[in-house]
Amino acid sequence: MITAGLMAATVSTAAAFAPSALSYVVQHIGPQRRGTALTCVTSGMLAAAVVMQVGAQAVSAGLGRRAVFWISAALMALSLLPVRRVLRPAPRHCTDGGLLRAFTAMPRLLRRPRLGALYLSTVALMSAFVALYTAVAIAGPPHIAGNSSAILALRAGALPALVAVPRLQRLLAPQRAVLAFALAALTVAAGSFLGGHTVPLAVALLLFVAAVAAAAPAVVETVNAGAPHARGAAVALYGCSMFIGASLGPQLTGALTGPGFSGILLAVAAVLVRGALLALPSLRHQRTTPQPEPTTVRWPKVLNPYAS
Repeated sequence: MITAGLMAATVSTAAAFAPSALSYVVQHIGPQRRGTALTCVTSGMLAAAVVMQVGAQAVSAGLGRRAVFWISAALMALSLLPVRRVLRPAPRHCTDGGLLRAFTAMPRLLRRPRLGALYLSTVALMSAFVALYTAVAIAGPPHIAGNSSAILALRAGALPALVAVPRLQRLLAPQRAVLAFALAALTVAAGSFLGGHTVPLAVALLLFVAAVAAAAPAVVETVNAGAPHARGAAVALYGCSMFIGASLGPQLTGALTGPGFSGILLAVAAVLVRGALLALPSLRHQRTTPQPEPTTVRWPKVLNPYAS
């Protein structure tokens, strides 16, 4: 009972990080670097899911299961030092109006068709991401399914994609979102025909993770642009959509174990196609909206990676 309560509190606290971090980025990072910053944040969250699993497995094997919790707590405590040192308070000109106004703005944001479609596309993206890796773990090729070391190695093989994706910022956010959804759907559909071949499957997962890492910040950047007077609330809803999608992923895989690994991948590809269709209205809206002239932003004399 106590353990379940502690786990629930931990999950609730962790769930608050993503919307807080994304809201901070959209408020403090200048428009010229905001897309790259959002990509780095989302890529870091995706990479942590792999890196920390590998680390936890190594610590558990050498020091025991409880050591994982103690070391994790120490790392989180140490992270308070750079957070306190680097992060800045909310700007005085912030138009979000505080926590209460953010909550009251959420129903109004959800009634906006384009934003609602983007939130649903985020649910589709994250449910597809989690569903795919769940499928690899429980219904994948015989030499991978159930083998924790092989699964972690397959996940770690996709980490280079998360390093390269922040450089892909030339296209506007709605265009990046639609193209990334299309690439993710294509790679997952191709993976359904690879059978038990490990190397081609690893390549397909590499491309899939790159597409997800490109789509996630592109969607949140589009959400931010669509709600200039309620950015905090809009981005918080995006973070909520991420966790809803991640929670639905295992359910999707569990409901489709009958058709096997290939059938699950085809269903995941269909979900991603749906996500691309949901993002299309924002692409059409972007074409009819005049873009602001680019401005030159100088770095401050004091080195601060979060300065705008």
